[in-house]
Amino acid sequence: MIKPYLYIDKSKGRGRGVYTTENIPAGTRIETSPVLVLSNSDTDIVDQTRLHNYIFLWGPKETKSCVALGFCSIYNHDYHPNCEYEMDFSEETMSIITLREIKKGEELFINYNGDITDTSPLWFDVKKKQKTK
Repeated sequence: MIKPYLYIDKSKGRGRGVYTTENIPAGTRIETSPVLVLSNSDTDIVDQTRLHNYIFLWGPKETKSCVALGFCSIYNHDYHPNCEYEMDFSEETMSIITLREIKKGEELFINYNGDITDTSPLWFDVKKKQKTK
């Protein structure tokens, strides 16, 4: 399920991103999409490809990874996100939920670290990406 008001467009300095054509209230589940769970050996292979930037750690102990379908892998990172993601390991799905009201035309962001308050460094230079905005 992906809300029909979501769309993908260019995001300056970030490639593509997810946007909305409508205002969205806080606490709205805007997407629930299936994931493809990868084994450790599959993850090792994917880590050597462009897909490395689009996979998520998976499982209670984060011992596997997954490719999230739908728009999940297109949401850009921000240390002050307006959305969060929720993983359901038994159903093998990932959901995106708004943290605050989102305005029409606004880009939707998640924190790639999983915890919305986690400001740990990522595998890419966030400041370098943000300077190109």
